[in-house]
Amino acid sequence: MRRLLSGVKPTGPIHLGNYIGALRNWLQFQLDYENFFFVADLHALTVRQDPKVLAERIREIARMFLAVGIDPQKSVIFVQSDVPEHSELTWLLNCVTRMGELERMTQFKDKAREGRERAGVGLFDYPVLMAADVLLYQTDVVPVGEDQKQHMELTRDLAIRFNRDYGETFRVPEPFIPEVGARLMSLSNASKKMSKSDDDPQGCIELLDAPDAITRKFKRAVTDSGTEIRFDPSRPAITNLLVIYQLLTNQTREEIETHFSTRGYAQLKNELAERMIEFLKPVQERFNSITDAELDTVLDEGCARARVVASQTLGEARRRLGVERKAMRSMSQ
Repeated sequence: MRRLLSGVKPTGPIHLGNYIGALRNWLQFQLDYENFFFVADLHALTVRQDPKVLAERIREIARMFLAVGIDPQKSVIFVQSDVPEHSELTWLLNCVTRMGELERMTQFKDKAREGRERAGVGLFDYPVLMAADVLLYQTDVVPVGEDQKQHMELTRDLAIRFNRDYGETFRVPEPFIPEVGARLMSLSNASKKMSKSDDDPQGCIELLDAPDAITRKFKRAVTDSGTEIRFDPSRPAITNLLVIYQLLTNQTREEIETHFSTRGYAQLKNELAERMIEFLKPVQERFNSITDAELDTVLDEGCARARVVASQTLGEARRRLGVERKAMRSMSQ
């Protein structure tokens, strides 16, 4: 089977955007790929974190993977920092990465716009760590959002360059961008992506939100002028709500527009809240039923399985570069 890798940063609770843009697709991927799913805790360190909160969040994210239905018998589930090969391969790739390539990364420019001189090196080097994540597992397919396309292009460039200069070492991955819902927008500002770091908590539906919080957030969701309920790029707020509805119901756009042709915004928001609450109930029950011991067993086993592949790839990269001591000794004899 072709191999697929994806991860989630533990910078906040998993929200609806994470589920629709990533976890929902992971469930389907389990049928078609050999999967590696991880908690990207090293990526979270590009901005300052409260150590205690981060440690708790790492476990919460991993527990949520299991709660939404990721099967550790079918997929490798692990924490990024448990696999030290990620960090070492990042350094090796740093040595073949051009400064200009990283300076052109739009995410770094956006995040460091007001304080470039004070921005951490980790924030600048984030795309190389992402490349190491992907290349370490000889990944074929990487599901990404629109905002990560540039990083995937760099990953491919680094794999091709390394293979050209040092010999075939890495598989060159392909990005996968879901056609619908890959970029879910905030409920309070349809021009911004739904995010764990949103300044307005009302714009984000968290998978552990209580029913009353879900209802309140949908009721307060912004809409556009007019009363017609239909998919229309010129009306991003109402289209965002309809995209959520479509992905929760699996109905076609035509079916949804027909359903709401004689209804108003209030009815749409009420139905969204009801369907969201119904969907989240079993997820939350499963989340609360997973013990710490069960979670540790899954993560320990996932780490062991991940390191089998990661160590092989890293060893080959070290050998190609001439920094694998045993390989160097055999080459000199």
